[in-house]
Amino acid sequence: MRFEFFIARRMLNTRENPFSGSFIRIAVISVALGVMMMILSDAILIGFQTAIRDKIAGFAGHIRITPFSGNDSWEQEPLLDYADWMDSVRLTPPVVHVQGIATKAGIIKTGEQLEGVVLKGIGPDFYWGWFNDQIIEGEAFAVRDTAKTSSALLISSVLSKRLNLHPGDDVPVYFVNESHTRARKFTVAGVYETGLVEFDKLYALCDIRHIRRLNNWDKAAIAGVEVFSSDFNAIEELNSRLYEIIPYDLDSRTIRDLYPQMFDWLALQDTNVIVIMLLMVIVAGITMIATLLILILERTRMIGVLKAMGATSKSVRNIFILNAVRIIGSGLLWGNAIALTLVLLQHFTGVITLPQESYYVNTVPVAFSVGHILLINIGTIFVCSAMLLIPSGIIARIHPVQSIRIE
Repeated sequence: MRFEFFIARRMLNTRENPFSGSFIRIAVISVALGVMMMILSDAILIGFQTAIRDKIAGFAGHIRITPFSGNDSWEQEPLLDYADWMDSVRLTPPVVHVQGIATKAGIIKTGEQLEGVVLKGIGPDFYWGWFNDQIIEGEAFAVRDTAKTSSALLISSVLSKRLNLHPGDDVPVYFVNESHTRARKFTVAGVYETGLVEFDKLYALCDIRHIRRLNNWDKAAIAGVEVFSSDFNAIEELNSRLYEIIPYDLDSRTIRDLYPQMFDWLALQDTNVIVIMLLMVIVAGITMIATLLILILERTRMIGVLKAMGATSKSVRNIFILNAVRIIGSGLLWGNAIALTLVLLQHFTGVITLPQESYYVNTVPVAFSVGHILLINIGTIFVCSAMLLIPSGIIARIHPVQSIRIE
């Protein structure tokens, strides 16, 4: 065994060195807390962004294709000849699902209560997988080509509370056209709650055939197409490819383009987490500097003796840096263990809750990335080790004769 390793191991005996032992424990705790906070911050950030992103995509798809004239209007132009290019879109990887939709603005009236609503018409190709998990009362309704038009209506919890509507209730919806008002009677099939107030207070789902008849459209007409991708990070590239496939009079936009304010808000969270991580690393590094200085001052006579026996300043410095690295390693081990335990506990139990009206989710969402965890650990080791070069330089200035005389 090299003598640097032997002496470094003896120096970490906290029973023989109670004074420095206290600071060593503080340093380990400091590094552990810093790493734990960084991993938790990153896990919460990823979980939160993923949860909100999936909610938006589950409701509106990753990419929406509409006529240029109807991008920002509830009263849209119909699409008729879409079968060929829709099949091409469906076969473009990483597309996993394509569905036709149409929207129309209306007014729900119950007694003296009035609420504006946008009916989102859906067809047999509508994907209920994500939406089924959002239904809190009642159930989803089926739309079949061979069956008669469904009178079912799926409303949000916001509308349910405001209008006191529940599954099984009949409700009239009024539509104002240029010359007259038309009404349709629906039956509430279920109540959904996504947590996204912007959607919940606005949308209700119905059979797309109601909208076709209200607009006097062809029986196969749709107003737009929602495209779902298996890879969210690739939707910009996918959107460019789809734009080359669809006809010249159609436009395709990602949900980042459709809801920029929500994604800008999510992007702000990155800055907050980066600041937290920098602060944690700096605090851990400063603690390590203080701990190493204390170890050097406490072992001044030992440094002098080692130098008098022929040890070089580099060898003595390596002894203290090895001690510091072992302290950092212990802190990393404890920090990772505690952080991953808390992340898994929250993931499976959801013990920590949030007000959904403020954060769009009712529990703290967590998701960790192995790559991010490795970067956090490597970054902590690098920064702390680099900062240790500052106090270790003092060792070269310690003179053997003077240090041995110190009592």
